[in-house]
Amino acid sequence: MAFNFYPVGRISVAMVALAAGLAATGAVAAPDELVLRNGSRIVGTVQGVRDGVVTVETEFAGSIRIQQDQIVSLQSDGPVVLKLTDGEVLTEPGLTVAEEQLVLTSGDAPAGSYSLRDLALSDPEPWELGRGYHWTGQASAALGLQRGNTETDEFDYRVDSVWRSLQDRYTTLLNGEVDEANGVKNAENWSALVKYDRFLEGPLYWGVNASAEQDKFADLDLRYYLGPYMGRQFYEQPVLTLSGEAGLVFVDEDFIIAEDQDYLGANWTVDASSNYLNGKSLLYLKHTGIWNLDETDNVVLNLTMGLSFPLLLNVEGAAEVQLTYDSAVPSELDKLDQSYRFRIGYAW
Repeated sequence: MAFNFYPVGRISVAMVALAAGLAATGAVAAPDELVLRNGSRIVGTVQGVRDGVVTVETEFAGSIRIQQDQIVSLQSDGPVVLKLTDGEVLTEPGLTVAEEQLVLTSGDAPAGSYSLRDLALSDPEPWELGRGYHWTGQASAALGLQRGNTETDEFDYRVDSVWRSLQDRYTTLLNGEVDEANGVKNAENWSALVKYDRFLEGPLYWGVNASAEQDKFADLDLRYYLGPYMGRQFYEQPVLTLSGEAGLVFVDEDFIIAEDQDYLGANWTVDASSNYLNGKSLLYLKHTGIWNLDETDNVVLNLTMGLSFPLLLNVEGAAEVQLTYDSAVPSELDKLDQSYRFRIGYAW
């Protein structure tokens, strides 16, 4: 990195000359302007377009989010990269909308008319252009201590991450729980999941998943499974993201008391989330199930649902409920485990 140093006098003269030149040529950037369906006129700086929303920074209300389908006209100067819903990528001198139609002026603009609804996003990240992966994830923990007549210690942890490109996706998840009351451990479990998804044309994808888990207080020394599945992305918008998967898995179960077994099972997953409450909080639900095809009265069900919300910078909080049902545990043990927790974590 090189640094250039100039005498103060030269800097002052250069700045005065630049300001005079801008004033003479009228090159001072004009604010962006939007006109909405209801006749409202908004002046500010367009920050970007993504997920059907145009974000505008204003002097009177800070950052505001406007649904694309509410915009009649828009004028934002300055180079911008636009990605259309059909995958076309264009570099335009500005973002212009007239009578709800995109005005495309670059030499490589496709023929035909495009509405603002045909704009998927502006200034896409490299992975959204087919280059590399986008990495997201969260590491969180919940700690509970009680002292007095009863001494309890509770510790829950969770680490999950996703690497995604336009063609495929890798997912890893690890969570666990260790609880102790009056010096006696009364909960100790963990689970790990690894998945690979390959996207097909449209909303379909196929994948392979592998999982291992242990819960000594539910008589489970180790359960692991491996198998393929087909998935469908039903919706993928911030207000509702919903996907479902179904496939077959080979399951091996080692119990502490019950008889060990292995079998071919049906496996399914439902994953949903929504920012309906506001743009930064997230309602989420994840359900997985395994059905023993050899002994059809045996089923394992897991359900996690909760609400995550931002606290400070990249620190997030989450309140959630986790339910686990296993019909194969010994009769003297509860088939349903319930966990209620408040987690604090770091997201990236």
